[in-house]
Amino acid sequence: MPPTVQWVIPPPKKTLVVGVADMAVSNDPSADLVTYSLGSCLGVTVYDPVTKIGGLLHLMLPDSNINRQKAAAVPAMFVDTGLPRLFEAVHTLGGDRSRLMIKVAGGAQFLDPQRAFNIGERNYAALRAWLARNGYPVHAEAVGGTCSRTLRLHLTDGSVTVSSPGTKPYCL
Repeated sequence: MPPTVQWVIPPPKKTLVVGVADMAVSNDPSADLVTYSLGSCLGVTVYDPVTKIGGLLHLMLPDSNINRQKAAAVPAMFVDTGLPRLFEAVHTLGGDRSRLMIKVAGGAQFLDPQRAFNIGERNYAALRAWLARNGYPVHAEAVGGTCSRTLRLHLTDGSVTVSSPGTKPYCL
């Protein structure tokens, strides 16, 4: 009698889409967190490789002082209000500060050819300043330039991929 063949079909991956001025944090190692269309916006991933807890934040603007009401309603919109929420959520789920891997993408010079606003540069400067004040290093980044990016955090192993229209995804 021939041997019995057993097929193991892995469950489908969960994809949590993070919109503009939004954030997601998960402790489900089968999930991917993804955000699209990072132009001058920044995508920030935080990942604890031991607990496999991670988060993704899609920031739009550097400073909430321009609209405190908006910042209260949508804290993920701003660097200074979104980053504290991201780190707090990761810590609440059990992420350990000493193990966090931080990766960043976006901050492009986008739809501003005269460089009148420099939102991408300002976002990046505000992000780096906040992280430095709070003792967090950036482990990898893909910032600047003139292209939009998609950023994906794979909670299974903490890998982060970046892609732009017409290019193959690459790991940060």
